[in-house]
Amino acid sequence: MDNKESIRDMIEKKRSSTNLTSVTEKVMPKFLLAIATISILTTLGIVITLLTETINFFKDVPFLDFYTGTILNPLGDDAQFGVLPLLTGTIYSTVIAMFVAIPVGLMAAIFLSEYASDKVRRILKPILEILAGIPTIVYGFFAYTFVTPLLRSFIPALDPTNILSPGIVMGIMIIPMVASLSEDAMSSVPNSMREGALALGSTKLEVTWKVVIPAAISGVIASFVLGISRAIGETMIVAIASGSNKDFTFDLTQSMQTMTAYIVEVTGGEAPAGSTIYYSLYAVAMTLFVFTLIMNLVAQYISRKYREEY
Repeated sequence: MDNKESIRDMIEKKRSSTNLTSVTEKVMPKFLLAIATISILTTLGIVITLLTETINFFKDVPFLDFYTGTILNPLGDDAQFGVLPLLTGTIYSTVIAMFVAIPVGLMAAIFLSEYASDKVRRILKPILEILAGIPTIVYGFFAYTFVTPLLRSFIPALDPTNILSPGIVMGIMIIPMVASLSEDAMSSVPNSMREGALALGSTKLEVTWKVVIPAAISGVIASFVLGISRAIGETMIVAIASGSNKDFTFDLTQSMQTMTAYIVEVTGGEAPAGSTIYYSLYAVAMTLFVFTLIMNLVAQYISRKYREEY
């Protein structure tokens, strides 16, 4: 009798467990869908907010005047809103950053992937990635208090705030992204390709440049494009070290303002809600959003077009 009751209890427990599993299987997909929907709705909310306020801005300022104007004087009596000075500062800082990040990051990735032993790689890669965890405001003060005085000892004409110093420091900040993603792409190349090239008499350097990098080119280029996107959207470094000069200039030794730095400056100042300068924040933010979106789409296109699966 005890055995029969025991078996009956086991059947009941199994049945209740099955019912619970069935309920969980039905609920979890809906829960996960709700979580995914939140991220989509958040993105839509951001885009709608930017579009709505940007349209209000272009009711007061002509579209062509904004994107072709070289004078940005939002607080003057005769306020002018030309975004070209901000675009110039953003592009200059990004180009300088990538001139630093691409060669250094790529060389670091080549060393970690092709030359370093497993022990060395396990030590150096986490150390390199620590750079990505440093707050950007620390990088900003580093650029302002160390890099700029150092550069001024070589370039006396360099302004105390300039676009060269933050550009270099942004490049240092982006190195881990370029190095890590490029190294992952190179490490995914099968060893059989390396061994085949070595068997044909190629040197280690020839294997790296003529076999490994071409095979991993999609991941390498994607790391470059993502690094550019990161540089375009950087805020604190340029806000601290590049100054707030809104003149349209191509002189790297002078102070320039980027789009992100302009948003920080105007947001922290007096910009009454509903005023033209208030709406200009959204127009600049929309321009920045489009820039970053384009770079991300380019990265995805390159990754899909040149992807090689092994």
